[in-house]
Amino acid sequence: MRLNVFIRIFLIIASIFLLVPNPAGASPASADSSISSWKIKWETEANRLATPDQTLRTTGWQDIQASEPAVSKPEHAVSAWIRIKLPEIGNNQGVFFHSIYAQNITVYLGGEEIFHSERKHWFDLNRVLIPLKHYDSGQELLMHLESHTDRLGLGHGINISDYQVLMRSYAKFDLLDIILGSAFVFVAFVMLVCSVFLDRNLLKSWLALCFIILPIGGLLIGYSPFLYTFYGKYGYLYQGLFDLSLYLFLPSLMIFFELLFGTGYQGIVKHFRKILIAYSIFGTIALTINWVSDYEFQHIYFFFSVTVIGMFMLAQFVLILSILVKQLWKRNIDSIILSIGLAVFALVSVSELLRFYASSKTYDLSWWKWGLVAFVLSLIVLLGRRISYQHKLIITYSRDLENYNSQLQRSEKMEIISQLAASVAHEVRNPLQVTRGMLQILEKRHDIPPKSENFYKLAIDELDRASTIITDFLTFAKPQMEQVNELDLADEFKHVEGLIVPLANLQGGRLEMSVPRSLRIMGNSSKLKQALINIIKNSIEAMEGSGVVKIWAYEEREQVVIHIADSGAGMDERILERLGEPYFTNKTKGTGLGLMVTFRIIEVMQGTIKFKSQKGVGTEAMIRFPAARYNETNAEVTI
Repeated sequence: MRLNVFIRIFLIIASIFLLVPNPAGASPASADSSISSWKIKWETEANRLATPDQTLRTTGWQDIQASEPAVSKPEHAVSAWIRIKLPEIGNNQGVFFHSIYAQNITVYLGGEEIFHSERKHWFDLNRVLIPLKHYDSGQELLMHLESHTDRLGLGHGINISDYQVLMRSYAKFDLLDIILGSAFVFVAFVMLVCSVFLDRNLLKSWLALCFIILPIGGLLIGYSPFLYTFYGKYGYLYQGLFDLSLYLFLPSLMIFFELLFGTGYQGIVKHFRKILIAYSIFGTIALTINWVSDYEFQHIYFFFSVTVIGMFMLAQFVLILSILVKQLWKRNIDSIILSIGLAVFALVSVSELLRFYASSKTYDLSWWKWGLVAFVLSLIVLLGRRISYQHKLIITYSRDLENYNSQLQRSEKMEIISQLAASVAHEVRNPLQVTRGMLQILEKRHDIPPKSENFYKLAIDELDRASTIITDFLTFAKPQMEQVNELDLADEFKHVEGLIVPLANLQGGRLEMSVPRSLRIMGNSSKLKQALINIIKNSIEAMEGSGVVKIWAYEEREQVVIHIADSGAGMDERILERLGEPYFTNKTKGTGLGLMVTFRIIEVMQGTIKFKSQKGVGTEAMIRFPAARYNETNAEVTI
C-alpha cells in the first residue's frame, strides 16, 4: 500500500513539471533578428563619463558575446556603459531585452535619452522593451547601467522583431508568477475562512499549512519581475512583501513540521522554531527601520536578510532532512510523502543554483517555484491524510459508542426484566403447585368415564407448562452455575444427541455431528445441555420437514468453537438483530424465553454466540467458549 501511495504522489508531482508552461512565464516571441554581441566599458567612481558622446570617443571597450554574457562586476566598478550596433531595422519594430541587471538604467539612441529607470531597492533584474524606426538601422544604442549589487550588465535574450508581437510577449513574460502567487494567496484566504468551522484538534495543523501557503504566494509575487517592470515605483513594497513572506514562511514550516513529527531529540525542533520566530520578529523590525530611514542601512539589512537568513534556511533544511531520514527508517508514510515533496524542491533548487553560478549569474531562477508547488502539494497531501485519519477515528469512536450504549441499554433492560421475572416466578410458583395438588385430589375423587374428556388432566398439563415457563424465568433471572467442572464437549454432545435425535426423526430431519474428544471447557453440564438443546431444537423446527442439522467443533486461538448449522428457511437481518431479546420470537406458539435463556447461560459461562443466516439457505450459530486449559474460572461460580 505504501508503494502505491509513493507511486501516486510521484506521478502527480511529475505531471506538474510536464504540464507547466515556459518557466519564465511566456514563450519569447520569434525574433526577426537578434543581437549576437556588444561592447562594455566599466566605470569606477574616479573615471565616470558624463555624456554618450564622450563615451563613444573613449577606448578600452571590452567585446562581449551573447552566448557568454558577463554580469559580474569587476572590483571597484560601480557602473558600466554598453554599446550595441543595431542591425537593419524594419518599420514598427522594437528591441526586447530579457535581462538587464542594474538598479539604474538609461538608454540613448542617436544622442538622445529614450528610456530611464531608477530603483532604490536591490531587485536588479529588468526587462526593457524599446520601439525602433527604420532610420535607426546601423546606429549605436548606448546604455548606462548603475548598481550597488554584485551583478551589472546584459544577460541572455535580446530580440528584434515586430513591436506589437514583442509587446504581447513583454506583457505576458512574467504574468504566470503573479497568477500562481495570487492563487496561493487565495487558497490561503479560503483556508483561513474555513478554519472557523474546524475542530480544535485539526485547527493548529490547518492554520500552520495556511501560513505556509500564504507566504509562498507572497514570495512568488514579490520575486516576479512583472510588478517591477510595470509598476516599478512601488518596488520597495514588493521587496518588503518578499522579505515579510520569508519571515513568515520559515517559522510556519517549522511549526507544521513539529505538529507532524513532534519536538525531536531533546526538543531541538521546538527550540529551533523559537529561534526562527525570534529572528523573524527581528527581521521585520529591521525591515521597518530600513524603510523609515529611506534605505540608509541597506547594506546592513542586506547582510541580515540575505546572508544570515540563508544560513538559517540551510540549518533548517539539514534539521528537517535528518528527522525525515529517521522517520523513513521507521517506514513512516507521512515522512515518505514529505520527503518526496522536499526532495523535488531541493533537487530543482540545487539544480537551478548550480546553473545560476555556472552561467556567471546570468541564468534567471524560474523553476524553483514549481519545486515549491510540489513541496506544498506534499504538505496538502499530509494534512489530507491527517484529516482522513481523524475522520475515520471519529467514525470508529461513534460506532464503538453506539455499540456501548446498545449494550448498556440491553444490560439495564435485562437487569430490570431479571428482577421482575425472579419476583413474579417466586410469587406465582407456590400457588401453582397448590392448585396442581388440589386438581390431582379432585381428579381421584371423581370417577371420569373412559370416553369422556378429562378436564382435570388438561388443567394439570397447562399448569405444568406454566411451571416450565416459570423455571425459564428463574434461569434467566438467576443463571446459577451450582458446580463448575471441566466438561468433555464430545460427551456432552453425545448426551444431547440421545435426547434430540427422536425429535429430529419425528420432524423428518437428521443430525450430522463431528466433535473431537480433545475439546474441553469449564461450565455446568446441565446448563450447557439446556443451551445446546434450545439451539438444536430451534434448528430442527426451522427445517419444517426433511433437512440436516450439522454440528462440528474445533479449537482456535485458545477458544473452543462450536458450529450448529441447519438447512431451514433462514432469517432476514431484521430478525437476526433481535435474537436473544426478551419475549421476541418468530414462532406462532413461542414465548421468546428459550433463546433468551440460552444467551444468558452462554454469557455466564464466559462464552459468546453469533448467528448468520440467509433466506432460503439456512441459519448457522457459532458459539465460542474459553478452552479449559486457558480458563481461570473458579470451581464455584454464582452470578
